[in-house]
Amino acid sequence: MTTALKNYPISLLEVIRARSVVSSHMEPSPLRLYAGLSQLLGFNAYVKHENQNITGSFKIRGGINVMSHISQQGISGVVTFSTGNHGLSVATSAKMFGIPAIVVVPNGANPAKIRLIEAAGAEVIEAGDNFDESALVVAEISSSRGFYYVHPANEPHLVNGVGSEFLEVIEQLPDVDAVILPLGGGSEVAAAVATLKAIRPEIEVYAVQAECSSAAYQSWKQGRIVERSNETFAGGFATGSAYETTFDIYKDQLTDFVTLSESEIYQGIALAAYHTKNLVEGAGGSTLMAAWKLKERLQGKNVVMQFSGSNASPDEIRTAYELDAFYDGRF
Repeated sequence: MTTALKNYPISLLEVIRARSVVSSHMEPSPLRLYAGLSQLLGFNAYVKHENQNITGSFKIRGGINVMSHISQQGISGVVTFSTGNHGLSVATSAKMFGIPAIVVVPNGANPAKIRLIEAAGAEVIEAGDNFDESALVVAEISSSRGFYYVHPANEPHLVNGVGSEFLEVIEQLPDVDAVILPLGGGSEVAAAVATLKAIRPEIEVYAVQAECSSAAYQSWKQGRIVERSNETFAGGFATGSAYETTFDIYKDQLTDFVTLSESEIYQGIALAAYHTKNLVEGAGGSTLMAAWKLKERLQGKNVVMQFSGSNASPDEIRTAYELDAFYDGRF
């Protein structure tokens, strides 16, 4: 049963099917053209506001589609590990379908994020000093209680659900030329490739990741999955490894891949606030800084930058909003 879920196809057809499920639980996210950003960057600068979704991130799309399929399988519950958007998505979507959910977080995880996950309806278990140790607890719960492990990336129904975002992009902006997306586990970039490239292969897909958590970038450069240190503050694209399901989809399909320093990621948060009046997390604002680095090759194009999420910590917001970019909007 679980093998069938993990081996399910990822394709445009399945994204279209998933969209019917996702759209019954949430509204399409806005796509907005920003004149000030367009003038600064030299292209038509659109933002896809996934930060305005339920739970404050794109991940809820995948969660809804996963839970829809799990609810038909007679599975007793779900379990995962996360301190951020994935855990919140699993908790929220599981509650929508009446499925018990457990989210395992490392010892000492952010209390504010734990409260959000609990408020969404999941049981939170603090265990392990890092994600590797927490993952062992997830495996034990999955085995002993018969709960399905919802992986943050190696999960086809999750990727198909996230693909609903890009069907919206095509409908909202039929002549889109390029999209810029943060890449951590890779579900969003894989969904973009599976959806946009199937409809219009000439659409350019750019990825962005933190320099100090660059496993996906290094894997893309080397053409194989590698592990790297994972030290960025920006949890939205913090990962120590690329993941097979998503990597196999995007590894040969990216136009380019940008990495950012920690200071550049903070600057992206500040610029998002100045130019769009939106509160975003580090991964969310990263697409603005990536666009700045890519602006010469994007001149005159219709470019969609995605704000992946809004779940920044108070300390992260405070640090970003002390920067000059928050007051003058300069890159």
